[in-house]
Order: sequence, then structure tokens, then C-alpha cells
Amino acid sequence: MNTIASSRTHPGHVGRAQPAGQPDAIEPGQQDAPSALEIRQRRMALRSSVIGTALEWYDFFLYGTAAAIVFNVLFFTKLDPMIGTLAAFGSYALGFVVRPLGGFVFGHIGDRIGRKNVLVVTLLMMGLSTTLIGVLPTYASIGIAAPILLTLLRLVQGFAAGAEFGGAVTMSAEYAPVHKRGYYASWPGVGVALGVVLSAGAFALVRMLPEDDFMRYGWRIPFLLSSVGLAVGIYIRLFVQESPTFEKMKQRKTVEKSPIKAVWREQKRSLLIAIGARFSENTAGYIFQVWALSYLTSQLKVPTSIGLMAVLIGAGIGALLNPLWGALSDRVGRRPVYIFGILVMIFGALPFFWMLETRQTPMIIGAFVMMIVFGLYPMFSVQAAFFAELFPPRMRMSGICTARELSSVITGGMAPVIATGLLAYYGGSYTPIVAYIVFMGAVALVALVMAPESRGIVYDEDQ
Repeated sequence: MNTIASSRTHPGHVGRAQPAGQPDAIEPGQQDAPSALEIRQRRMALRSSVIGTALEWYDFFLYGTAAAIVFNVLFFTKLDPMIGTLAAFGSYALGFVVRPLGGFVFGHIGDRIGRKNVLVVTLLMMGLSTTLIGVLPTYASIGIAAPILLTLLRLVQGFAAGAEFGGAVTMSAEYAPVHKRGYYASWPGVGVALGVVLSAGAFALVRMLPEDDFMRYGWRIPFLLSSVGLAVGIYIRLFVQESPTFEKMKQRKTVEKSPIKAVWREQKRSLLIAIGARFSENTAGYIFQVWALSYLTSQLKVPTSIGLMAVLIGAGIGALLNPLWGALSDRVGRRPVYIFGILVMIFGALPFFWMLETRQTPMIIGAFVMMIVFGLYPMFSVQAAFFAELFPPRMRMSGICTARELSSVITGGMAPVIATGLLAYYGGSYTPIVAYIVFMGAVALVALVMAPESRGIVYDEDQ
């Protein structure tokens, strides 16, 4: 039995699903014209999701960029350059290890108390930890305490990130009209793309400083700027009302007492599909937007500025097209758009490295644009609505956060570490890394083939 469309196990909790090919054949309540107040709240919720997510993922990606360029030198000074890079990415990966814990805790709170409260707390945790990294003494000043403190702050980042995107996606999806859920839910992905653009852009600007100035204080500036974004983000999120879907759950007294247990008890198939679907997307995000910077600079001896510019352009175009991928999924379905991105990842991995090996700036930029814009973002954009539709509202945030963060430990968080290890073990050959990317894409492809088409599904509390 399809757990998504079922209303037999828990009547009144899980609603009715429309035929997958008929997204407009929705419940009558969905056809009512929204009031001016509802429209304003919907727009404010979208703005909050985009701006808050951009700020949080600016912080999160900033660490990855610094790990590739700075931390391996300033905080892991006593190590061989390759081992130092591996150690820096190891501290980066630890942020992913605690992300499932953050997802469990905040997902539970989001399904029990409300989505809005979680989004405020996670933004506060992320902003403060990032700002503190900007004032952290290096190994030369305090010795072994420097990498330890750096890693602890990374753990705080990871704990907060465990629910940020899941919460933003849940809020956006629950404010959206059913037949436009792909479009609306894709907007937090724009925030993530903007976070990548802002982090790469900030580092590109400070990288223009003389090398000594950059290594002495310039790298700290992007981290310190997080405090400004934190103030803006908190101000905006405090004015957003709670999700209308969650308000209905409270009114109907259908709030789940133990949402995490309910996910594991009732939605195992959906959970496994969501975890598998992330293998390609999450690996791609951190290989092509984080690790590839290290590969360009340390292996190919390409100036850092070129790699940063390539990521900047790729993520910028990705941000512009993200809502279009979401809107396309409202018309043709979630699975076709997602599968398109997976296939680009699988068949584009080898050409990506061929293009980097030319060491020509236009080819490098083209490689990043190909994989980020046409591989990563079709998956990432559609994933938001797809995951929201896989799980019923009473356990939606827990389901999304659990699936995302469990997969993050073995995909995104470990991707730079695995890629660096493969590169070292095989003497600088990128062939094993291509095989790794293809394998992760194949796992995701199997998950999508087994998944139901979720477009047009309606739950009672979503009406």
C-alpha cells in the first residue's frame, strides 16, 4: 500500500491523494481564492525562507570554502599539506555527523510546537557560531586548542543546519497552493544558492588582498559579516506567522505526540526513498561547490580566484533557475525533473574533470555551470516539494529532516573527505572520483524509479 496516499491507518491524519497526473483536480477548499491577508502572509513566509536560508547556508558553506583554502594552513599547521587538507575536511565532515541529531531534535520540536520557533533558533545558533569562528585564534597563537575550538564551533553549525532547510521547506510547502507546491517549495533552494554565491563572493573579494594580509586577517571578514546577516534574519523571521497547516493540526488536535517514532513506524518506505534520492544531489553539492575548489588549487595549481568565480557563476545561475525547475515539476511531475538532474550527474562527471584539466578559465566555468545548474539544481529544487509530499503533515518536518540529515552523513559530509582520500590513494587520478560520483547517482536513480509520483497529493491539514 502506498503510505503517502493512505488514510486508513490514521483517519483524519493522512488525507486523500489526487491522481498523480491531475494536480488541478484538488479538493474544493483549495480552489477558494485566498484573501489579501493570506497572500501577504504567503509572500512573507517565502521571503523569510529565502533570506533566512541564504544567511544560514552562507555560514555553512563559508566553512567549506575556508577548509579548502585557509583552515588546512592556519589550524592544521603541523601536518603535511595533503594530510592537512584531509584534516580540515574532516572537521568539516563532523558538522554533518551531528546534523541527524539536530534534525531529530528540531524536527520533533517543529512537529510538536511549531515550524516558526525552530527556524528562529537554528538561525541564531548558526550565526553566532560562524561569527565566533571569525575571532578564533589560530594554531600559531594557542596551539592544539585552535583546531579543537574550530571543530566545536563546526559541530554547533551542524546541529543547527540539521533542521534549517527542512523547516524552511516545510513552511514554504505548507503555505503553497497544492498545484503550485513545486514552485513555492523551491524558493528555500534559492536561499541555499544565494548562500553559496554570498560565501564564494565574500571569499573572492577578500582574496584580492595581498597574501599576507589575507592569511593574517582577511579570511576572518566573511565570518564576521555573519553577525550582520544574523540580525537581519532574526528580525524577518520573528514577523512570520506559524504555518497554516500546523495551526489546523492544533485546532483539530491531530498534533503527533512522537513524530520521529511515527516516521519510523509508518513511513519507512518514504524515508528510504528520500534518503536514497539524496545520494546524488548531496554528493554533487559538496563535490562541485566545495571540494572541487581544493582540487583546482592543490592538484591543478589553478588560482583560487578562478574556482571561486566558477562556483559563483554556477550557483548564481542555479539560483535564478531554481524556481523554474520547481514550476516545471508542477507541470510534468517531480520524478522526471529529478531524474534529469541525476542523469546529468552520472554522464557529466567525466567531462567535468576533462574540462578542468584544460586549466582554461572558460572551460572551468563551463564545467561548473554544467554540473551545478543542470545537474545539482534540478534535483535540489524538486526535492523540496517531493519530500514534503512524501510525509503527512503531522510528521512532515521530522520526516524531511530525518531523511535529509541521515543521508548527509554518508553523502555530503563525507564527499570531500572521500574524494580527497581517493585522490591521495590513487596518486592524483580523478578516475576513482568519477566512479564514486556515478555510483552515488545510480543509488539515487534506483530510489527515484521506486518512488511514487507525488505531484498533486493532498492531505487533510493541507486543505
